[in-house]
Amino acid sequence: MASWLSKARLTIAATAVLLTASCSGGAQHDAAAAKRTDFTIGWSIYAGWMPWPYAQQAGIVKKWADKYGVKIHFVQVNDYVESVNQFNAGKLDGVTVTNMDALTIPAAGGKDTSAIILGDYSDGNDGIVLKNAKSLADIKGRTVYLVELSVSHYLLARGLSTVGLQLSDVKTVNTSDADIVGAFANPSTTAAVTWNPQLTEIKKLPNAKLVFDSHQIPAEILDLLTVDTATLKANPNLGKALAGIWYETITLMQRKDAAGAAARAAMAKMAGSSPEAFDAQLTTTHLYGTPQDAVAALKSPTLANTMIKVRDFSFSKGLFGQGAKSADAVGIGLPGGKTLGDTGNVKLRFDPTFMEQAAAGKL
Repeated sequence: MASWLSKARLTIAATAVLLTASCSGGAQHDAAAAKRTDFTIGWSIYAGWMPWPYAQQAGIVKKWADKYGVKIHFVQVNDYVESVNQFNAGKLDGVTVTNMDALTIPAAGGKDTSAIILGDYSDGNDGIVLKNAKSLADIKGRTVYLVELSVSHYLLARGLSTVGLQLSDVKTVNTSDADIVGAFANPSTTAAVTWNPQLTEIKKLPNAKLVFDSHQIPAEILDLLTVDTATLKANPNLGKALAGIWYETITLMQRKDAAGAAARAAMAKMAGSSPEAFDAQLTTTHLYGTPQDAVAALKSPTLANTMIKVRDFSFSKGLFGQGAKSADAVGIGLPGGKTLGDTGNVKLRFDPTFMEQAAAGKL
């Protein structure tokens, strides 16, 4: 989509072919990884990810890359899912991605993936809207329009659980993010789940009421920068440079002076938005503003609880592939050496190493 917040955070059926990849593929990649100096990172438009392309434009990427003797190219991929698929296929060394999609696309596909930057979480950017309703409980028996097998689907499941309902209590209709505003405008449509900016438009429609949003499940829809684990192990300077780039950039964008405003305005322009609209979206995007905050969040028990919810939902929807016999099939490595699931098949790792170096002033 052309809209500035077009991070279509979804896992689509087309990725199923990728989920059949064997775990041995990851081992072969480990053996093939070598020390090198040139890397490519993919990104797609979303408020919490705009610091990356801005940093490239502003020379911050070059500054930190030069310090560590590497070259880093940030490449925009217009379709979010395609960016994750390109990372999964080895065409990108890293990618901006949510925790759910990092698990269900590359990790479940056998690609050993490390989340090295915890950037933000959705703090109201995703929501459930009903017509002629007083509360979320009124959704029972309704037909809900959403992008199926997406973060929207996950949000719906989480929301239903807060009012004693299950997904079986509603019917879902798969609807693209491009079509969902029009679908909800139809008088016969009374329920939808989506993300901004579509969420903002849907809330403006007659008799529409926001009954649940991601603000009510804080720190569950996480936005990350992930890197191929084997590449990172062979080239730790890549991780150091990326952490340096990130924290210099978000420190700048959070400033309340003219320099901070100029940085945010430049990000807005790159995203096809106005500075006012961009700042408005940032209010529902909880940035981890310092490396200390991000490290604390990554080491909190909350992360394990979140990933248990995410993996259980993903497995229940068949997103681990036909060979997965339980939600434990894909191992998730947590800080401190803890693992969720199969310790012999850890494919998603939350690695605070480089954020910790930033927090300690050692970059």
